[in-house]
Amino acid sequence: MNPRSAPPSPPIVLTFAASDPTGGAGMQADLMTLSALGCYPLSVMTALTVQDTVGVGSVLAVPADCVEEQARTLLADMPVAAFKMGLLGSIENIAVIAGIVADYPAIPLVLDPVLASGRGDELADDEMIAGLRELLLPLTTILTPNSLEARRLAEAADGFDAAADDGGEAQQPALAECAQKLLALGCQYVLLTGTHSNTERVINTLHRRGLGLVRSDAWDRLPGSYHGSGCTLASAIAASLACGLAVDEAVAVAQDYTWQSLAAGFRPGKGQFVPDRFFAARQRRAALDG
Repeated sequence: MNPRSAPPSPPIVLTFAASDPTGGAGMQADLMTLSALGCYPLSVMTALTVQDTVGVGSVLAVPADCVEEQARTLLADMPVAAFKMGLLGSIENIAVIAGIVADYPAIPLVLDPVLASGRGDELADDEMIAGLRELLLPLTTILTPNSLEARRLAEAADGFDAAADDGGEAQQPALAECAQKLLALGCQYVLLTGTHSNTERVINTLHRRGLGLVRSDAWDRLPGSYHGSGCTLASAIAASLACGLAVDEAVAVAQDYTWQSLAAGFRPGKGQFVPDRFFAARQRRAALDG
């Protein structure tokens, strides 16, 4: 095909993430979500994991020089419309990735601070958490932590009291304060997700630096536990930003997509459910077959 007559490329999103061999979370979740939402995903592998739908057995970080070479090679070749980041594997990787994205300040960055698995396996040590807040948060367009991740990041920042969280209504002011502490570290927006809170409905709140709370959304809490819901949400936000939506619009679209993918989720193994990122395609196929 003559390149001059080729159709235009879909929006391109570059994701930095670890491989999850189950396909439930990590790099594989990002690629599926971005593809389902009409983007062309590029991938920089930051770590290899041994895991199943129950938990993570081990993590092997990719050397930082390899991470940098992957990213800079892609960025020199293709125009990227958004960055998405998940588990980065090591403090060395965090440092080198911060140096890369700092060279592209016009590209929005969605950061999902993966600090532990759903089972509670630790995936980030204190040095990595410090690196996230000091090196990456100042470059971040929107941070997407659950309540546990937000409290750990805020505590690391300035001694925020991350005592036991019952997740109830009384904790909401404390979480709003937590969001403000994270915004003060430099990110433009914080989307606090309520999946780990003990509330009847999942309440997600979007906070903007200088403005405070800008939107709050409540979603029916689905039964079961899901592997990769945070990856799906962050990737869906990145896809929506790459398609030209403003941050608050991107958050609204991404939440709806994520909830529907969870509602259509399935349990392929012995542990958590996984989201069905291609629920819309399966619904169309079912309608045609019917």
